[in-house]
Amino acid sequence: MIEVLDARPSMTSAIAALRSALADGLDPAADPARAVVPVPSGQFLLMPAFWGDYAGVKVATVAPDNPSRGRPRIQGEYLLLDGPTLTPLAVLDGVALTSVRTAAVSAVAVDALAPEDASRLVVFGTGPQAASHVEALRAVRPVDEVVVVGRSSAEAFAAACGGRTGTPADVASADLVACCTTASAPLFDGSLVADGAVVVAVGSHEPHVREVDSVLAGRSAVVVEAVPTALREAGDVVLAVSDGALAPDALLPLADVVRGTASVPGSGPRLFKSVGMAWEDLVVAATTYQAARGEPR
Repeated sequence: MIEVLDARPSMTSAIAALRSALADGLDPAADPARAVVPVPSGQFLLMPAFWGDYAGVKVATVAPDNPSRGRPRIQGEYLLLDGPTLTPLAVLDGVALTSVRTAAVSAVAVDALAPEDASRLVVFGTGPQAASHVEALRAVRPVDEVVVVGRSSAEAFAAACGGRTGTPADVASADLVACCTTASAPLFDGSLVADGAVVVAVGSHEPHVREVDSVLAGRSAVVVEAVPTALREAGDVVLAVSDGALAPDALLPLADVVRGTASVPGSGPRLFKSVGMAWEDLVVAATTYQAARGEPR
């Protein structure tokens, strides 16, 4: 019988599982390309993956007009399978899974790139991803100052996470910046970001939109989940390459950074651009399934 796992995945467990999977040799570049099918009301996304003893697939939808209807912009479910037999094992809430795994992989990157004492966070956005990123980054760094930049509900969101509202110029004093929006154009002036600061951008998986400008990309050590995927889907990368600000061979795979085999420049900011990949969903889903059954990882 297929189990239905209603509980939200543990953020700390997700961070540990993703870090461990990369350290143990998981190759993000082996992921099949995400299938994106345009439909009249938005997009239909299909994300399969295979890892260890498990396989899985996420079916998600993106409907940009849904918030005005009182419905989530992103909806979906995750089907976890036994790897050797492809027997269905469990169904997980795809939205909750996405919210946790996206922030968790950002936290893995921040943990590998940011100074140990990074404590000042500027977060763009006030939705579920923004909330998950505050939680995840607090799990890996002593974040005690949160500045929220948002178009709606910023004051309420800031109060909920013990922070304050601010403006894009606040990135100048930030140790960490999390871009968690649906913006299609840069959110701030990349020249303002301090050397040594870490920026994570997670808002899009399309090559024609971006949250950070070419100035920041050109100044930064740019880390991505997988180089082929970033060059295909990450507008923050694709447009910076097109502008001549960033060379494709300068991109650093996250797995190499986690394993310590990549040379990260000591000067300038660090930018982690995430588009969200199927291996992340699978690792977190499998870990959640094992935890629910009381099985060791």
